[in-house]
Amino acid sequence: MQGGEGGEGATAAEAGAPRPRRRQARGEARIAQLLEAAASVFCASGYNGASTNAIAREAGVSPGTLYQFFPNKEAIAVELGDQLMHRWRETYGAAFVVSHLELPLDRLLDTVLDPLIAFNRENPAFAVLTHGSEIPGVITQEHDVLHATMLERTEQLLGAYLPHLPEGQVARVAEMSFVLFKSGLDLVMSHQGPEQESYVEELKTVMRRYLGPLACDTPDGVTTGRANTP
Repeated sequence: MQGGEGGEGATAAEAGAPRPRRRQARGEARIAQLLEAAASVFCASGYNGASTNAIAREAGVSPGTLYQFFPNKEAIAVELGDQLMHRWRETYGAAFVVSHLELPLDRLLDTVLDPLIAFNRENPAFAVLTHGSEIPGVITQEHDVLHATMLERTEQLLGAYLPHLPEGQVARVAEMSFVLFKSGLDLVMSHQGPEQESYVEELKTVMRRYLGPLACDTPDGVTTGRANTP
């Protein structure tokens, strides 16, 4: 009898085993839905102007459903920011690689800048969640770390094209290039459609005209990775 009961119990457990996985998959899908809605609301209203009610409404769910997954707006922003930071790391990690040092400077700029610009155009919430004193501190701290890493990568990459310049000047050129890109990107993101495309070209023109007179066209003897992959 005990064996039969044990067998029946095992069968019931086995039959019910997939259910938690199905619930988990539904939960992950709901979280993705809420984060997508949050990105839209943050872009439309800013972080301060956004609310959990607006996010729930954008997602087509009740506030109670939202609170099953996130206790407040800050938790939503932190989760969304974490996902966007991860994608940003992957994007600039693929852009700043040693193999790109085989390219002439003008092609290098296209190869590096295009994916960075594309990421920001495809993820406008990234800019919203990385600007402003009201943004949750954990996001700004992580962004500061990424900022420092990208500046280091920029210096490493450009250093191969500026072998005749002293190290201190290379660092200044890298920082100036980084600031020019960030400022130009803000202008790009403030426009839409054909006008945005025009600003992308203006940004590239500025970068080329600044770096062109300083740099050799193609770095010679690049074997070490003054531009290491992340």
